[in-house]
Amino acid sequence: MNQAIEEYVKDWLKKVSEDIIVVEKLTKDEVVATSAVCFHCQQVAEKVLKAYLIANGKEIRKTHNLEFLISECADFDPEFDNIELKNLSDFGVEICYPGDLYIPNKEETLEYKKLAFEVKIFTEIRINRLFKQK
Repeated sequence: MNQAIEEYVKDWLKKVSEDIIVVEKLTKDEVVATSAVCFHCQQVAEKVLKAYLIANGKEIRKTHNLEFLISECADFDPEFDNIELKNLSDFGVEICYPGDLYIPNKEETLEYKKLAFEVKIFTEIRINRLFKQK
């Protein structure tokens, strides 16, 4: 991986960190903005998966479909097929208006938070391995 690609991947990971901050702040106390939290959880997963694809030299498509991104990542590492996303894709950009979106309760929201953080950690480990291989 060349330096420019590595820097681009790091930029994606900075965006992931921003979404993590939002999720952490919105779940620090009582969770009231559950849809907003789940949206940012979806964004964490989407951006870190895209960073992984970029790190592997794959041109990313404009999509918010996490299942598609997981299948693309699995082409490089079959372990990605073991990630269970539940319905996290449902909280992406396409359906962020009233009537289009299921409103999760607090417990579901915290499950999505845990899932997004697990995807982040799992994927960042693999990205860091790629950085070390250069």
